[in-house]
Amino acid sequence: MIATLTTTAMDKAAALKALHQQGRTFIIPNPWDRGSARLLEAAGFPALATTSAGCDFARGVRNGATGRDAILDNAVEIDRATDLPVSADLEHGFGDAPEDVAETIRRAIAAGLAGGSIEDASGRPDQPIYGFEHAVERMRAAAEAVRSQPVPFQLVARAENYLHGRRDLRDTIRRLQAFQEAGADVLYAPGLSTRDELRTLIGAVDRPVNVVMGLVDAEFKTVADLAALGVVRISLGSALARRAYGALMDGAREMLQRGSFDFIAGAMPFRDINMSFPP
Repeated sequence: MIATLTTTAMDKAAALKALHQQGRTFIIPNPWDRGSARLLEAAGFPALATTSAGCDFARGVRNGATGRDAILDNAVEIDRATDLPVSADLEHGFGDAPEDVAETIRRAIAAGLAGGSIEDASGRPDQPIYGFEHAVERMRAAAEAVRSQPVPFQLVARAENYLHGRRDLRDTIRRLQAFQEAGADVLYAPGLSTRDELRTLIGAVDRPVNVVMGLVDAEFKTVADLAALGVVRISLGSALARRAYGALMDGAREMLQRGSFDFIAGAMPFRDINMSFPP
């Protein structure tokens, strides 16, 4: 499977790893299609991460309704549209079993992606978070799939307690510590909102920590805030996609309710978009 990887894919993976080790906080924004990826590359970002929610919304379905094949296809389209390394939102690995997670990771690596995240959320309302031992076993399977290949694919482990009403920092830290011992390269606890929570978490682990902006109203507002707390990586999740759709609906409401077109003044100039894309 690794034989399908190109030198470019190996270089991208190495570049993403280096970003996590450079000693500076960096932003990894989340495009949802080829066009948004190319615009973000043109803006000057060093790497990109996909958003499964953004992919779902672009397909006109609810979050979580798109399966593994379509999510990976979307990530590969974004990766091939840009020279930047791309980390994929791989949700919960598209299956409960550790082997399901390992297969998703193997497919992501074979596709040439530079990294990918696996969460401990099950997708089931009755038991939204996997039990501790099972969650660790799944992450260990993901890490073993990474380590079986000679590519520095960055495995991101997500502890999802806070997104599912479980504001249990102790258990969240316990999970992330276990995930790093299982072999995760980057750690991620979406939903934290206070400086004290984030400072405590970062002090308890020894892997780079990612923070997603735009999910909750957090005390930390800027790159400088997050850098001071020791955050290495900042992502946006579906925020950019939602902002784009928000602009679309603002224009729609103005036309329908006011019969005017003032919203067009805030549109990105045609030439700027056009010249960001290859002929």
